[in-house]
Amino acid sequence: QAKSETGERVWIPDAENVWKSAEIKKDFHPGDNVLELLLEDGTELLHPVDPSSPQLPPLRNPDILVGENDLTALSYLHEPAVLHNLKVRFVESRIIYTYCGIILVAVNPYKQLPIYGDAIIHAYSGQNMGDMDPHIFAVAEEAYKQMARNHKNQSIIVSGESGAGKTVSARFAMRYFAVVSKSGSKTRVEDKVLASNPITEAIGNAKTTRNDNSSRFGKYTEIGFDRRYRIIGANMRTYLLEKSRVVFQVVCGLTIFFRVTSFICDPFDKFQYTSIGGNISIEGVDDRKDMEETRQTFSLLGKEHLSCYIFIYLTSAILHLGNVEIRNSGDEKSLVSPSDPHLAVFCELLDVSAEGLVRWLCHRRIVLVAETVVKPLPRKRAVNARDALAKQIYAHLFDCIINSINMALKVPGKQHAFIGVLDIYGFETFEINSFEQFCINYANEKLQQQFNLHVFKLEQEEYMKEDIPWTLIDFYDNQPVIDLIEAKMGILDLLDEECLFPQGTDQSWLQKLYNYLHTSPLFEKPRLSNEAFVIQHFADKVVYQCRGFLEKNRDALYEELVDIMRDSKFPFLANFFQDEEQPTVTGKAVKVKPARPGVKPANKQLRTSVGDKFRSSLSLLMETLNATTPHYVRCIKPNDEKLPFEYDSRRVVQQLRACGVLETIHISAQSYPSRWTYIEFYSRYSVLMTHQETGVSDKKQTCKNVLQRLIQDSNQYKFGRTKIFFRAGQVAYLEKLRLDRLRGACITIQKHVRGWSQRRKYLQMREAAIILQQYIRGKRMSPAMLKQGWAAVVIQRRWKGYRMRQIYQLVRLASVTIQAFTRGWMARKQYKKMQEEHKALVLQKYARAWLARRRFQTMRRLVLNVQLSYRVQQLRKKIDEQNKENRGLMERLTSLANSHSQTVDRLHSLETQLEKSTNQNASLEAREKKVKEDTSLVSFNDKQYGIVQVRVLYLFAKKVSNISNKIWRSISFIQIVHKMILDRIAENSIEIQRQDHDKEVEALKEEIKRLKEERVGLQRKMEEGSQVNADLQEQVIHENYKLFFFFFFLLLQYHYCPPGGCRKTIFIQCLLQISLFLQDFEEQLDKKDRLIKKLQSQIKSLETSQRAKQTPLPNIPKDYLGMLEYKRDDESKLIQNIILDLKPKGVVVNMIPGLPSYILLMCIRHADYLNDETKLKSLMNATISAIKKTHHKDLELLSFWLSNTYLLLNCLKQYSGEEEFMKQNTPRQMKNCLQNFDLSEHRQIISDLAIHIYHQFISVMEKALSPAIVPGMLEHESLQGISSMKPTGFRKRSNSIYEDSETYTISSILQQLSIFHSIMMQHGMEPDLIQQAIKQMFYLVGATTLNNMMLRKDMCSCRKGMQIRCNISYLEEWLKEKELQNSNSMDTLRPLSQAAWLLQVNKSTEDDAKEITEKCTELNPVQIVKILNSYTPIDDFEKRVSSSFVRKVQSLLHDREGSTQLMLDADYRFQVTFPFRSSSQALELLQVPNSLHLGFLTRI
Repeated sequence: QAKSETGERVWIPDAENVWKSAEIKKDFHPGDNVLELLLEDGTELLHPVDPSSPQLPPLRNPDILVGENDLTALSYLHEPAVLHNLKVRFVESRIIYTYCGIILVAVNPYKQLPIYGDAIIHAYSGQNMGDMDPHIFAVAEEAYKQMARNHKNQSIIVSGESGAGKTVSARFAMRYFAVVSKSGSKTRVEDKVLASNPITEAIGNAKTTRNDNSSRFGKYTEIGFDRRYRIIGANMRTYLLEKSRVVFQVVCGLTIFFRVTSFICDPFDKFQYTSIGGNISIEGVDDRKDMEETRQTFSLLGKEHLSCYIFIYLTSAILHLGNVEIRNSGDEKSLVSPSDPHLAVFCELLDVSAEGLVRWLCHRRIVLVAETVVKPLPRKRAVNARDALAKQIYAHLFDCIINSINMALKVPGKQHAFIGVLDIYGFETFEINSFEQFCINYANEKLQQQFNLHVFKLEQEEYMKEDIPWTLIDFYDNQPVIDLIEAKMGILDLLDEECLFPQGTDQSWLQKLYNYLHTSPLFEKPRLSNEAFVIQHFADKVVYQCRGFLEKNRDALYEELVDIMRDSKFPFLANFFQDEEQPTVTGKAVKVKPARPGVKPANKQLRTSVGDKFRSSLSLLMETLNATTPHYVRCIKPNDEKLPFEYDSRRVVQQLRACGVLETIHISAQSYPSRWTYIEFYSRYSVLMTHQETGVSDKKQTCKNVLQRLIQDSNQYKFGRTKIFFRAGQVAYLEKLRLDRLRGACITIQKHVRGWSQRRKYLQMREAAIILQQYIRGKRMSPAMLKQGWAAVVIQRRWKGYRMRQIYQLVRLASVTIQAFTRGWMARKQYKKMQEEHKALVLQKYARAWLARRRFQTMRRLVLNVQLSYRVQQLRKKIDEQNKENRGLMERLTSLANSHSQTVDRLHSLETQLEKSTNQNASLEAREKKVKEDTSLVSFNDKQYGIVQVRVLYLFAKKVSNISNKIWRSISFIQIVHKMILDRIAENSIEIQRQDHDKEVEALKEEIKRLKEERVGLQRKMEEGSQVNADLQEQVIHENYKLFFFFFFLLLQYHYCPPGGCRKTIFIQCLLQISLFLQDFEEQLDKKDRLIKKLQSQIKSLETSQRAKQTPLPNIPKDYLGMLEYKRDDESKLIQNIILDLKPKGVVVNMIPGLPSYILLMCIRHADYLNDETKLKSLMNATISAIKKTHHKDLELLSFWLSNTYLLLNCLKQYSGEEEFMKQNTPRQMKNCLQNFDLSEHRQIISDLAIHIYHQFISVMEKALSPAIVPGMLEHESLQGISSMKPTGFRKRSNSIYEDSETYTISSILQQLSIFHSIMMQHGMEPDLIQQAIKQMFYLVGATTLNNMMLRKDMCSCRKGMQIRCNISYLEEWLKEKELQNSNSMDTLRPLSQAAWLLQVNKSTEDDAKEITEKCTELNPVQIVKILNSYTPIDDFEKRVSSSFVRKVQSLLHDREGSTQLMLDADYRFQVTFPFRSSSQALELLQVPNSLHLGFLTRI
């Protein structure tokens, strides 16, 4: 900023509140050395400014942007804006969660809040991050959703100071996973995962100066999921257990010590380890009760190998070990009394040697080259050895419990993915910082580096996705600090090196740090201390006291004490110390390559230091986090006094600087922090658009035009694919412009309204004054005076009229003269201008015509060249295709010629055969003549045979000649076609070759067209020729088989047979065979005729019966009894056709509603009439079973059978014979009542079945309606022109954005309700049931809308209340339209209606508070306070609800009884009732339609 204007609000530093607000009184110009400010309390302040490099105070955001869900949505992104936004949300709105980009900032309220129930979990399940208010459940849902969608492991990193609520946040995240991903197995893995938290908190937490239950270790819990994303197991890894808490506490010891002392009924002050810290009482904590819960969680985890009692034994032994008294014995010696009672208890519990323990607690064995020396220890070192043993036992116990928990949480099955929850200490700085704080801050440096890189990566991905140019962003890189700690010759390296020397001390190590690291700018030596060093961490400078660093890093325990523990007869303890040589890292065994080669120590105990272990486990953790998608939760401690909803700005800003929130703000502020979609921008700033801009249909282009007009510097914004990116301060500038425009419009409206009101008031007063004057004047004046006055008025009127006419005529004459000269001058000027424009137009016309002709000719030449080249290419292509077709035709002609030659060859062979047969015939005739001449006696049979022979030969010759003629005709036709095709192809090829392609383009096109037509004709002729050829072949084959081979064979056989009886015999046999063949054929024909006649008679009978069925039936005779008879074997068919196969759509909709129920009732009556109990029970059981099977997710099917089941239930009551159900029966219905059986038990079963169907029906309707409720009731703006959208600019994660889903409105809800109503009406459902179902749907709409509004701060505004009340009125109109006003459905919307009214009503005075308490009777106090705290102004004209007003309402609601739940139970179901309604349907008049296929039923 180089310039500030009057009225702008800024932030200035403040010692008490860190920052305070002020308003600029006078414009600041470059060169000024002071800035005149006005504070909020009215005092003036001169803020000094350096004129050479003016650094003006940061600007304050408009009030409309304060209280945002996401800190990055603020227009001005800086530290005071973040601090103020958190304060407004936490103190005024009582909201503890806030987003900061990808971080969830959680402020500890130090109070139980009703925002963690299962209803809240289900409300956040399936929602996109950013759609609902910030919450730990939203982060958990985002992680769960990304795991399921991207098939990638996730991590939730929860960090913060001690007492900030890290453990509770991690616990809620794991509880969310346990609820939304039920395992569905009997092992209940999710319950075991949750049960592991109390155990780990009991053994690893302690009371500190800042927290009553502080986690003194880091924990990473991997929750495993299968392919259906249900929990199948978990694994836990721990980091840096603060073992010093076992023996030394500033405030209080480990939590488990106090629980064990309460369990064994010993006072805690009896033990040294529990009495060092002084006052240990914690309000509301019952140690004995907590110990009992710890025991129960042990049993829930199924611990058999680790009994809770063994755990108590070991913990008790540690407490008694701390009470073992070590006394001085002079000369740097110490001793332990063998009769020490605590020593005896310790040795008894752990079953170790008391003598050995007494000796080696006070002595140490030193192994030299030639001998072994036992050296006594001074008391101080002996006490250290005792405490080291206690710490080592507890550390092994802690690791054993973690391992056993992992074994209990490990279940068989392959893990598909996991979500890790990291609960780790945040940045710590105390008055005395030691080795533990050093390791904690080292871990936070690594996590901060990973966080910075991840944020940077997400920013880059967002820019690339939106096609925004990416520029490098300068952000803090803490790699130098990490190198200072872990690099070669770094702090840890020098510490491990010093630990290798037996005589190494903290002072010598510190001196090495001074010598080697003094050149680093991040390492300092304190001025007033020689026992400390300073490291500049990313969060703050920390002074570390070097005392105890070496001892804690060595974590040494004398080998003699280890041997005593190994020799214990208590196997559980002995196993602890068996593998001490091997470093153990809880969790999976992953090899981590060290940054430098390790130095092998000479001592067995110093092979691995605590720092080296921690560095390795931290490297493993970072590898795991880098392989997952991280999600960040930063817990903030608002005050040190643990007061609910108290906000200490100094403590909060210290933590914000330490946890990386401000670094995120810094990265966002350097680029384009505010990001709006085009639709949001258009809706918000449409008031700044001109009439022409709003008329453009493309909203995206309209937004671009508006921004380019309003903000001249294009570098202040960028247009992405779906969003507009703004630099810091631009949204505030746009809000200022919008506010000025709205304020101007308001002033204009107020001006006109006030003017109209004042004019109206003036006219009323004037009229009253005139009336008063008339009455007063009438009383004071005489008639003469009135006449004189009237005469004077007449004279004045005449004279004034005369004078005014003269003046008017004079002015009129002057005006006309002036107008004439003026109009003439203007006309001449206009004419001259038109003349010039006409000449210019003529010149332009000719110039443009010349240019147009020139461009046209150029383009024409280009187009002609392109067209010619293109056409030549196309013609060449077509010629090539024609040549290919010609070659194909030649190939086909060649094949035809081949087939023709084959046909000719066959004809020649046939001719040869004919000649042979003719010669044979001639020889036969010659023989016959010779026989006639030789034989004189020829019998009658021989003559007859000769006649037959001649006739047969004649017919055969005639047939062959006909075939030959046909063959020759086809051959000649084929030859002609062949010749024509060859000539045509040759002619076409010659003609095409002669043509000139460049000059004869049109001729070629016509020729090609003609060639195509001729080609089609030739192809058709060829097909005809081939068809003729095929027919000829078939005829030849047929004749050959049927005539030639049969008769010709007979003739040959006859002629070549020797004359005499043999010929005659053969001929007679042939005739017999022919006659037999003819007889068989005639018999087959007779059979076919008989079959045809039989089928024709059946067809006639069927047609007759069908006509008989179509004729109207006569009137039903009076003796029908309303019963249907069926056989027992037909029961299954009855159930199948009337229940299982019956569908609501189709024939049923045209029947009487409830016809299946009436049919079943008539069958039941017949079974009762026959007094057949077996048949009746079988039918009832089959009916109930079949109806149960019809329960599907089909809405129409459920509606249909709900209606029929309800009707069947009522009919069974009506015809039961009980008086209470027979009051409305007709006399005939009285006679039709059941006579023999009582079906009350079956009625109860059917009633239960109807209830079950009803609940299924409601569930299906809820599933169909639920997606439209929130968009239709809350998000859609049904009142056009009243925008309820607030500037948010929230940047949703790209992974949270689904594809564009269907847009729902209030009309969608009404349409869905209408569908439900029409289905129920179509199936004849009783009005009572319809009303109950609609009431349930209205309750769902109201509860879902109200619950969503409670969890969405952006929906709590005055305009949104107007939208909701408008939508409620639409629902009420729908009820009136469907005549369902009596269903009490509107009563279910009262909570929502009152919530909408609460958003609109004034909320400032005491009367307003009383009115709210009187009218909001359907809302409980928790809901009313939540709405008041969440109320969000949309414009600067609205005011926030003050905290004093909220407290006033709370005091008025203090005595109100009712639920304390924030959410309504959306799954609540009203109790369904089935009121009895008698049916007027006469059973004897019912007929069964044929379409039901129930022909086996007989009416009685």
